[in-house]
Amino acid sequence: MFFWFIGTAVVTVWFVFRDPAFDYRLLIVGSVLPGIVDAAFGGARVMHSLTFSVALLAVLMVATSGRKPIRKMLLGLPVGTLLHLVYTGAWTDTTVFWWPFFGFSFDEAPHPIAERGWWNVPLEVVGLVLCWWVVRRADLRVASERDRFRRTGQLALPVH
Repeated sequence: MFFWFIGTAVVTVWFVFRDPAFDYRLLIVGSVLPGIVDAAFGGARVMHSLTFSVALLAVLMVATSGRKPIRKMLLGLPVGTLLHLVYTGAWTDTTVFWWPFFGFSFDEAPHPIAERGWWNVPLEVVGLVLCWWVVRRADLRVASERDRFRRTGQLALPVH
């Protein structure tokens, strides 16, 4: 399950920020990272907690104090992890989402993606459609736009 998280994250950030200089590369990484890392541990763990994403954002803000260009680039990572929590429905498991405030145990919490079962299929189709829309809207079919995205992470999405 990748396209659901990538498509929803990119479209959400585009609609909310409308920033032509936003670097979408780390947003994409952040949007799939919790799912991949926690799957390796067999279920929802630290990466599906709000604490992780907020701590990541706080560390990033402190570490990049006074260095705007690097901060702006790295900001996509915690934004992506936060959007993963939104679009995976992680808040439905209080034990994991609010970890460690309701205890340190994850009680063998299932991975939210696995718990959805067959619902993943239509969500992944929606994600593919969103990614296709971004590719068309940002002209990523054109080599120069693909190169620009690889170099800067920027998408030529309209901002009006």
